[in-house]
Amino acid sequence: MAVGGPPPQTGQADADEDRGSLRTAFAGLTTRGRSFLAAGIAAAGCAYVLGQSDLLRVGLLLAVLPLICTLVLYRTRYRVAASRRLSPARVPAGSESRVHLRMDNVSRLPTGLLMLQDRVPYVLGPRPRFVLDRVEAGGRREVSYRVRSDLRGRYPLGPLQLRLSDPFGMCELTRSFSAYDTLTVIPRVTPLPPVRLSGEAAGYGDGRQRALALAGEDDVIPRGYRYGDDLRRVHWRSTARYGELMVRREEQPQRARCTVLLDTRRVAHEGAGPDSAFEWAVSGAASAVVHMLERGYGVRLLTDTGASVPGEGPDGFAGGGQESADAAGLMMDTLAVVDHSDSSDLARAYEVLRSGNEGLLVAFLGDLDEAQAAVAARMRQRSGAAVAFVLDSRAWTRAPGGGPSEQFEERLRQLREAGWTAIGVPPGADLPQLWREADHHRTSSGTAPTTGTTTGGWS
Repeated sequence: MAVGGPPPQTGQADADEDRGSLRTAFAGLTTRGRSFLAAGIAAAGCAYVLGQSDLLRVGLLLAVLPLICTLVLYRTRYRVAASRRLSPARVPAGSESRVHLRMDNVSRLPTGLLMLQDRVPYVLGPRPRFVLDRVEAGGRREVSYRVRSDLRGRYPLGPLQLRLSDPFGMCELTRSFSAYDTLTVIPRVTPLPPVRLSGEAAGYGDGRQRALALAGEDDVIPRGYRYGDDLRRVHWRSTARYGELMVRREEQPQRARCTVLLDTRRVAHEGAGPDSAFEWAVSGAASAVVHMLERGYGVRLLTDTGASVPGEGPDGFAGGGQESADAAGLMMDTLAVVDHSDSSDLARAYEVLRSGNEGLLVAFLGDLDEAQAAVAARMRQRSGAAVAFVLDSRAWTRAPGGGPSEQFEERLRQLREAGWTAIGVPPGADLPQLWREADHHRTSSGTAPTTGTTTGGWS
């Protein structure tokens, strides 16, 4: 998983750029400037009525001072450039990221008093403000602040605003940069223990599909000869058939496959917030994805809508090495913004799974009625081994101390009879402990259902 942020983006603002009329500049008068202007006009009016020339001079001075400050500030000629860097740009929920701001004075004149203000969503904390007293010509200033969110998502940072002020505090002008960055808050990832699920498992057929799911099938379909191919790989029968030189394809490398299924149905999850059942399921799916990638599995992330991660191959993302880190980053970005779906069933996910053997299936399911439990039971037939973490969202929203309902226990029994290793998830459950419990339930069952057996494992 990547730990560094993207290259800084740079924007430029000119203090002397004419982006509006002088009316805009005079609208930047501060309370002090408006008070001086009002006092000057009032003094000048009284002097005219009373015939006091000295009071008239004082009134003119009070009225002209904020106007002069506004014109001088408006016509000041200097240029500044700003950049922003996130460290890191992708953080787990509840963790902090530091935002580094850099301001460069690229003009030949020193600046006056500057105030920087960065726009951030309210969930990341208060809006940061910094005051820079004076930046010399060609100089730079660097400041930083921290952001933190307990809610996953993608949050824009910026644009950066620069507020200019005159030495007397009579007028303030605001300029905005165009560049902004995005902070991605991903689900919490919990390290999982390296267990191995072994023993007999309900399967589909005589075990050949499980072997293919774990090892891949040799691709014996020949292809056209390419310059540099070994002549020992020439497939003479296909060469005679097609009338051109054909060679055998390379055998596919052996790789175990795993599908992580996340149930996002709105009707299956009650409650909201970082401690809700749905957020636990999202965090669990993220932990399972990272765990399986680190162990070299080809991992596929699937939701109840049948949607997968953009850019995902037919066998999912390959695990191991730099490819594993890149794949984990793409999946974490997807899980960072996943939300409740309006789907009422698991039919579309089942249609995706039935198209081929998916190897190991790890599912995080919400509330199931009898019909959806039957659909989930059929999913088991297309996998070598299947583990389901089933959440009773009603138990998560009830007062502590309440046990699972009879309906919930019946759904677990229905999944187990279909060959699932089904684990109920109580409120605030520890995922690593449930991971071990799934292995224990699997190894202690000892007997296989009558629908057929295959040997499989997960680690």
